[in-house]
Amino acid sequence: MDSTAIATCILAGSFILFVLLRFPIALGLAGSSILTLLYLKVPLATVGQTMIQGMNSYSLLTIPFFILAGQIMSEGKMALRLINLAQLFVGGIRGGLAMVNCVACMFFGNISGSAIADVSSIGSVMIPSMKKKGYDTDYSVGVTVSSAIQGVVVPPSHNLVLYSLAAGGGISITSLFLAGIVPGILMCISLMATSYVFAVKRGYEKGDPVSRKDIPRILRDGFMSLLTAVIILGGIFTGWFTATESGAIACLYAFVLTFFIYRDIPLKRMTVILKRTFRTVSMVLFLIAASAAFSWVLAYLQVPGMITDWMLAISDNPILILLIINIVLLLLGAPMDMAPLILIMTPILLPVVTSIGMDPVHFGIILMLNLGIGLLTPPVGTVLFVGAAIGNISISQATKAMMPFFYVLCIVLLILTYIPGIVMWLPNLVQ
Repeated sequence: MDSTAIATCILAGSFILFVLLRFPIALGLAGSSILTLLYLKVPLATVGQTMIQGMNSYSLLTIPFFILAGQIMSEGKMALRLINLAQLFVGGIRGGLAMVNCVACMFFGNISGSAIADVSSIGSVMIPSMKKKGYDTDYSVGVTVSSAIQGVVVPPSHNLVLYSLAAGGGISITSLFLAGIVPGILMCISLMATSYVFAVKRGYEKGDPVSRKDIPRILRDGFMSLLTAVIILGGIFTGWFTATESGAIACLYAFVLTFFIYRDIPLKRMTVILKRTFRTVSMVLFLIAASAAFSWVLAYLQVPGMITDWMLAISDNPILILLIINIVLLLLGAPMDMAPLILIMTPILLPVVTSIGMDPVHFGIILMLNLGIGLLTPPVGTVLFVGAAIGNISISQATKAMMPFFYVLCIVLLILTYIPGIVMWLPNLVQ
């Protein structure tokens, strides 16, 4: 075995060991990179330089702005206003509360860009409401956690920004945001259809009708809440400002709307919001820095090229290669969280998919949906754990209730994988 093969084994083996020992992923990435470079006798200053270069990107400012805007919205009563808006549109259908859940999660995901924020904010309102209306608790949790996954695909998902950075910054964030719109709508429709089937099967009733006198207020509040997404996406798509600038403006709008117009929470809560945001951003930035070092070692060892050659040696059929990639990503999504997988797998798999003619923007959406589904599956399953905690049920109960929606999301994943026109229609239209 030559030195390159040994170094590759050290890199992969030490990282797996760190994960099994429950080290933070960022420390595992940095530690395995250092051990590999020690074996290769490469100066360790390379690690520090690469980590600093990995964070030296103007586009990175987009992430803290989006996170802060989402935190402000989550802290206020934005979720309740979006739920009322969804109730106005689909609440009157049989099993309407479940459909309200699906639509509200898409609306809120369009603001927060986070599945965790989705299930925390929408779930804390919808799960108790569904239980009061006679819905089974496990079903209420299953609908909520599955619907929250829309937040990782619909813009402005900060995970799409991470993907663009992990790919070297050459993939347009605007194109990625455009590409996520139609898949997000398809996911929502699919989840709503599944909810309707269960509503008929279990005999769930229609939601309560909305009073006519409340309709203007609901529309006004819902529009003002969704205006955050309009500011972010409209400004980016029209070219009035960059993704980073749109994030800053969205933070300002969310701040004014929450603290001064609706006055949902006292101004002193801003300290708590900022602390929570800084904690999240610091973890994300350290993870990005560590993954930059890890990716540099991968490139130094020519691992992406080896994996491309290995997969093409198995088959040159794009259908089979994409199926293998989907299965691998779904399996990896179970034990690992989303952000580190984006940063690790993008430089490895992007050369593979581009070699078979797949557009990097298309692959970005497929990657997001794969890893988003992974947030539903134990043993990590962050979204599943949060939903089960809100519903006060066991993980096994939540998993069983979530499985029908899991299968539907996997079908949507296959459709988006093999019919690229669904994903690429909007980006191609705007170009």
